[in-house]
Amino acid sequence: MMGQNKEDDKKTEKEVVLKEAEYLKLKEDAQRAAEFADKILRLQADFENTRKRIEREKQDFVKFANEGIILELLNILDDLERSVSLAEAQKQDPQAFLKGVEMILAHLYDMLKEYGVKPLEAKGKIFDPHCHEALMQVEDESLPEHTVIEELQKGYFLNERVIRTAKVKVSKKQGG
Repeated sequence: MMGQNKEDDKKTEKEVVLKEAEYLKLKEDAQRAAEFADKILRLQADFENTRKRIEREKQDFVKFANEGIILELLNILDDLERSVSLAEAQKQDPQAFLKGVEMILAHLYDMLKEYGVKPLEAKGKIFDPHCHEALMQVEDESLPEHTVIEELQKGYFLNERVIRTAKVKVSKKQGG
């Protein structure tokens, strides 16, 4: 008998009496809610498509962002290869070869400068761990302690940010 009561409960629906204006308002609100739900689904799809497109564009940008600098470096590489070929083929004067390499080096420095790269001045400066990496310490009483004595490898800035620290030799006081 209990199972029969549950079935009877399901079969009987409760009737609610509304004024026609309330019914029409509810029907209108339901229609608007359905329209908003549809708009939300479309906006979510648009957002997802936009997110995917932006991700693809970002990957392409990262992939090809250095194209301009690579092309300029290839020109410098061509100059170096020509210089080496000439030196090998003609047993060119070492001074002329050196002059050619110096010109190529100047071209490379100019190109890097255009891209915001500049050398970090280290020699004679007080050691700064943000800009310098101390590889050696040397006792030197003639200089203030922690002064950069020698630059073992140049450091560089890229648009005011250190991209490579200078590897340096630093002074220390005797017994320090």
